[in-house]
Amino acid sequence: MLEFMDYVQNAFYNVSHWNHENSYSHLTATTRALLEFDTPRGLRLNLSSLSSPNFATSYTIGSVGLVDGSLSYLYTSLPLYTTSQSGKIELHDVIRGYRQIQELRKPEELWMWEQWQGGKRIDKRDTLLYGRLYLPQSTLEALYLRRLSPTQQLKLSAVSDSRLRNGGTILALHQFDVGKYSADTLYSTDGGLIGIRGLYNFGPDPRKEVTELPRTDDRFYGRFSAGAEMYYGSLNKSGGVSFGGRFATLPAHKGVPLTATLTLNPLMGNLSTTYAVKAGKNLALCTKFDFNVYSYESDVMLGCELWKMKAKIPKERERSMLAKLEWRLDPIKENPVPEPDEVAGVLKARVDQNWKIGLIWEGRIKDLLFTLGSSVDMKRRDQPFRAIGLELQYSS
Repeated sequence: MLEFMDYVQNAFYNVSHWNHENSYSHLTATTRALLEFDTPRGLRLNLSSLSSPNFATSYTIGSVGLVDGSLSYLYTSLPLYTTSQSGKIELHDVIRGYRQIQELRKPEELWMWEQWQGGKRIDKRDTLLYGRLYLPQSTLEALYLRRLSPTQQLKLSAVSDSRLRNGGTILALHQFDVGKYSADTLYSTDGGLIGIRGLYNFGPDPRKEVTELPRTDDRFYGRFSAGAEMYYGSLNKSGGVSFGGRFATLPAHKGVPLTATLTLNPLMGNLSTTYAVKAGKNLALCTKFDFNVYSYESDVMLGCELWKMKAKIPKERERSMLAKLEWRLDPIKENPVPEPDEVAGVLKARVDQNWKIGLIWEGRIKDLLFTLGSSVDMKRRDQPFRAIGLELQYSS
């Protein structure tokens, strides 16, 4: 489940019209959500608040052998009028699950950001500042996020810790996204790492006018995306490269939603394939196969998620005052608007070829969001339960 500060950061992306999922780093987001979820350890409590549209705070305390915690503060120059009460937040917005990719949208024009007053431009670029202090380790995290233009964004991340080399590290990331393709350029002071990654979406260009209707009657109506990334460490003189592709159905697809990916790391010889399918309205299945062409070692992992909806209680029909005075019944609506389903919780499970099992149950009780999970190793009969934990979140 997303932490409150990550939820607020996603709200900043939505309000500023930035598609953070149109990136090579999110190529396998669905697989990571279904198979690589973290199981909680011990007891952890998170108290958060969006005290104003521009300011948010969060406090975390946990107990895993010893008591630890963190203090977080966030400021944004762009007002965020998003739902912040944990009892009202839509669970689909905070629980990572099967991700249905959306149609590409046309980026805003630069002139749309201009604001004039008295013949002078007064517009400013939206900015987000975030800081987090971990106790008792005294580790400090910081984030500076700034929208440069409708198609560009700058992100600076820093960590200060005495246990790290040089006492900390800084990561600079420049993102460029026009919908049809995106490119990221990054630099890290840790090893002098320089990298670039990009993603290209095949199909119509959202920047151009559509002259023909989409062929939604095709057996598989979706989008194919391909990308790559390259890194080079200027201090240790080492590099890395990877390639990847993804096919995912779009919302207008009339069949079963599915997502398939293929990633390749030629230097390490790693090949990874994934396949996820929305088998039902509330059920998603996923599988992952890894293979190394040098060592011939392979890994297999299976996972699923099952959403549980609350049972709808039929409402009793009450007569209006006019109907009571006229001794009659109110007319029955022919096409009543159906009420949306309310989520009670979601169960996630995964298992690999070594019979290591991960289970979590995420949902809401009253005004508390919770995550209950456990890690099980079936090969260790003497102590199969490796970890059990519970996380609670409350926000206002």
